[in-house]
Amino acid sequence: MKLVTFYGSRGLRIVRGEGQYVWDNHGEKYLDLHSGHGVAFLGHRNPKVVEHLKRQLDNIMTLTTAFDIDVRDEMLREIDVLKPDGMDNIFLLNSGTEAVELSLKAARKITGRKKFVAFKNSFHGRTMGSLSVTWNKKYRDPFEPLISPIEFLDFNDIDGLKKLDDNTAAVIFEPVQGEGGVIPATQEFAKALREETEKKGILLISDEVQSGFGRTGKVWAYQHFSIKPDILTAGKAIGGGFPVSAVFLPDHIAEKLGEGDHGTTYGGNPMALAAVKAASEVLKEEKVPEQAAIKGNTFIKMIKEALVDFRSVREVRGLGLMIGVDLRLNPGTTIKVLQDNRVLSLKAGLSTVRFLSPYVISNQDMEWAVDALRKGIAETEGKKAS
Repeated sequence: MKLVTFYGSRGLRIVRGEGQYVWDNHGEKYLDLHSGHGVAFLGHRNPKVVEHLKRQLDNIMTLTTAFDIDVRDEMLREIDVLKPDGMDNIFLLNSGTEAVELSLKAARKITGRKKFVAFKNSFHGRTMGSLSVTWNKKYRDPFEPLISPIEFLDFNDIDGLKKLDDNTAAVIFEPVQGEGGVIPATQEFAKALREETEKKGILLISDEVQSGFGRTGKVWAYQHFSIKPDILTAGKAIGGGFPVSAVFLPDHIAEKLGEGDHGTTYGGNPMALAAVKAASEVLKEEKVPEQAAIKGNTFIKMIKEALVDFRSVREVRGLGLMIGVDLRLNPGTTIKVLQDNRVLSLKAGLSTVRFLSPYVISNQDMEWAVDALRKGIAETEGKKAS
């Protein structure tokens, strides 16, 4: 039997993970700044998450939301103080793309409109609805026709927002574009986007599957921009490593969704509830967003200082521990050299090396990563020159 694979092999057999590190089958230790596309933000095998999962496993691991269970009430209490502004309702699913699907369905039902607006370089998922609002044609073209109408506008272009019209159900945006190149929204753009959508009765969906739950230095990335979205999607870090996602909704939207409008077999299962409860406790007790803000600033500063003499470095950007190093060359060689020096990273956009660090990263780890990054870029420039 062969496994169908959609990702190229990295040539490593990983056997163990702990905190910000993983080990391969030869006992080699790696600094994991890939972290499963950002899932392991709270660290591999976070002790509190593991403890809660083991405890729940001893009780019951499968139960639909049609039945009551104590761990759900406990999860709701823990996440209540972390919820996005004005959003008193949450629905749990299994993955980020599922959360986006529900947000799009809700927007169409609530507004009665059909059109969606997204942004160039956006990434929202690979199922048919979320894929429809994902920019990269490489992902979309083989599966057309997707849902329509969809319009893509330039990210961070305020003038382009004038194209929003009264037929639009929702605008979906990432406060920090991840897959597209680690590109934060500007303050001016985010403010104009909120003003324009409110003026035309358009819902604003903040897709924080990658950027949310403390990674950028705030619990939610939109909080950097002094705006309030209408719907928020979360995933990856919210389960502390366990597969779970969430859609947060205000009362005026949640009250208009009824039985049968959506559903899920595994969403909100007892194990996921335990994971979200534990992750929420960790976020508060360890002051994770504050740590991400401080460590992110330190890491970005170290990277900028270390790369100042490299002609191929276009920009170092990010928020908190969501960091991108944009190159004028293909980053493939740099990412390989990083791995050869036991630092795992990933690509974003066409030319960006992306670091999605666990919040437990230390200054010594950062020095390790920066040294490997310098070697990688040096080799990349050398290959280009030759």
